[in-house]
Parts: sequence; structure tokens; C-alpha cells
Amino acid sequence: MKKKKQSYTVYFAGELFSLKHLIGNAWLAEAIYEKSHGKYRCLLPQDFVWRGRGARAIRDGNIRALVACDLALFNYDGPDLDSGTVIEFMFAKFADIPSVLLRTDLRNAGDWKSEPWNLMSSGFPRTATVVVPSLFDYRGHLVNRHRRLDDALRLAGQHSSAVAQLVCERVAAQCVRALDRVVALEPAMPKYLREEAYHWLSMLPALRGKQKTLRKEFEGYLEHKVERDLL
Repeated sequence: MKKKKQSYTVYFAGELFSLKHLIGNAWLAEAIYEKSHGKYRCLLPQDFVWRGRGARAIRDGNIRALVACDLALFNYDGPDLDSGTVIEFMFAKFADIPSVLLRTDLRNAGDWKSEPWNLMSSGFPRTATVVVPSLFDYRGHLVNRHRRLDDALRLAGQHSSAVAQLVCERVAAQCVRALDRVVALEPAMPKYLREEAYHWLSMLPALRGKQKTLRKEFEGYLEHKVERDLL
């Protein structure tokens, strides 16, 4: 019998406050799934529906979803990094979740050209970076496509979404390669610390609920990761 290919859930963190954020997140998540042939299934916080709509319910639900996932992808676009995304990245590192930092913004928002964000987000184990100045790729594809289109179609602007899709697919392919790299890395968290660490993670954010129930919930997340050789 042919062995079934293992698939992984990926928590996809990033801004979700405007139409362009929502569309961009959805496009890239779908492209990653297709480019990985179903190996990586991104979970988008914009798609989560929690019982309560309050800020606390949303925060608690996102933390639970993050820790439950196998890997995580963090969109580090913008002149200033989205604070919620940075906090989620740090929580992922506390949980020793294999992670990818993605920046498609050509602006330098940090201290180094190689990792153009605040240096405090750099240097963590089991973390890969993908830095793609997507505007340059977009314009390059645009020039090539213009050469093949007649003037009427070009003026109508009907080529723009097709070019954007090509760029999205290129970024997705790089994300898949980065996810492949981090999922193959050995855990940074020592085995003797795993139970204590995940017990502390159940307490650290002061999630609503009984502590005994929360501890059992996080023990389940840990067991899942151990079974999949992620911890």
C-alpha cells in the first residue's frame, strides 16, 4: 500500500484590516496549497469565527489556533510591522513552532538589508526568511506581458490581475521551499522541558477557562506535535 503523504497546517499571521489584505492573504494561502501539492494548508485568522466577538475572545482563539498548528507563516509587510503579528511570532517561538517570516514589501523597515525588520525579530531557531520585493517582480512580468498584448487590452487594464497572480505564485513557491526547510529542522526545545513549557504556555496569556482544562488542552497540542515528530 502506498504511504499517504503527510500534510501540515500552517497558521498564516498578518494584517487583515482591508480588502487588499484579505485578498492577498487568501490568494497566497491558496497558492501555497497548490504549489506544495496539498502538503501545506494555511489557516487564515480572517476566516476564524469565534463564539464571542470581543477582543479577548478573538485574542484567545487566535492563540489557541496558533499553538494547535504544525507550522506558522508570518507576513512582515508594512513600514512598521503589525504588532499583533509580531506577538504571534514570539508566541510561536515560545512553543518552538517551525516558522517562516515573509516580507514582500520593498521598503526597508528595520536595521539590516538581509532581514529588513527590527533586529529583535531575527536570530530565532527553526525560522526561515523569505524576502521578495514583489513590486519589482510585478513590473518585470508586466513588461513581458505588454509585449504580447494589443493596445486595446493593455489600456483596459485586464492584464493586471494575471500578472499579480504570477507574482503570487512565485512568492508561494519560495514560501513552500522555506516551509520545507524549517519542518525538517530538529526541535530547539529539549525533550525534558516540553511538558513544563507547554504547561506554562497554557498559563502565560491568561486564557479564559479553568486552568485544569487549559492544561489538558495544551497537553493535547504537545502530544499532536510529538506524534508528528515536530517536537
